[in-house]
Amino acid sequence: MSSHHIVRDDQEPALIIANGAECSEELMGQLLEWSPLVIVLDSAIKRVINLGIKIDVLLGDFDRDFDPEQYRDMQYPLEIVHTPDQNKTDLEKAFDYLINRGFPAVNVIWATGRRADHTITNITNIVRYREKLKIVMLDDHSKIFQLPKKFEKWYTAATPISLIPIGKAEGIITKNLKYPLNDEALTIGHRTGSSNEALNDGIVTIEHREGNLLLMECFD
Repeated sequence: MSSHHIVRDDQEPALIIANGAECSEELMGQLLEWSPLVIVLDSAIKRVINLGIKIDVLLGDFDRDFDPEQYRDMQYPLEIVHTPDQNKTDLEKAFDYLINRGFPAVNVIWATGRRADHTITNITNIVRYREKLKIVMLDDHSKIFQLPKKFEKWYTAATPISLIPIGKAEGIITKNLKYPLNDEALTIGHRTGSSNEALNDGIVTIEHREGNLLLMECFD
């Protein structure tokens, strides 16, 4: 797998490799090629090393007798960031690290799958950090990100699109979706916009007045 970073501009999205289910080598390769900084959480480092990936930062609480120094030479130059705070997950601490570095955006892989509690927490953290960092989570089946108050994007007809509120989102108006919403509300646990799709080739418009709304572009 290629681990060469073509882009070295901190305005491009960084890449975090978490410790969920692995994505395809094709997706990982595409992201590695354009990532100026690659962060790996300590719990995933052995799997990442086995894939032959060059990383920039190894971050975590380094518990369970984890020795980060064993990776310093094989990944040189490598920044080792010890984050012992047990009140945050390692992924949250990676977000904090990027904010302190001044990165505006990050792509995250291996953040879904495996443990359900980790998946739910990771996805909802997109909203928690919405004011400081643009977060996109990707796997082989979906791309997840928070919507601004007005969102417009071109899609081919029948592209699966899900609208997932974190809490309650109100005043939702859509155009060019198979199941339109007209000044309606979605509430997690009661009514969501799962398994909608683009009606025709063209621009899909999604607006909402209040609340936090995630969009999941799905790949069946």
